Amino acid sequence: MPKIKSAKKALRQNIRRRKQNLLRKDKIKEAIKSYRGFLEGKKLTEAKVILPKIYKTLDKMAKVGFIKPNKANRLKSRLAKKLAKS
Repeated sequence: MPKIKSAKKALRQNIRRRKQNLLRKDKIKEAIKSYRGFLEGKKLTEAKVILPKIYKTLDKMAKVGFIKPNKANRLKSRLAKKLAKS
């Protein structure tokens, strides 16, 4: 455990940020997983409805700095391709 006051604060910040980052990571994974489930189940109408929500989530994560903008664009492109292929 840290002894210096600034190190204690840094530890608190790291714990808080780690929780937030894990939540964000889970949110992205859940969204993509549910989307793939719709595609595999051939429920294309539901997939078309959920795709803009995933776009919004990815854009928000890129804006906050959790993922880089190019990664968000790459993921969005891949999801759109899978829908077009189905």
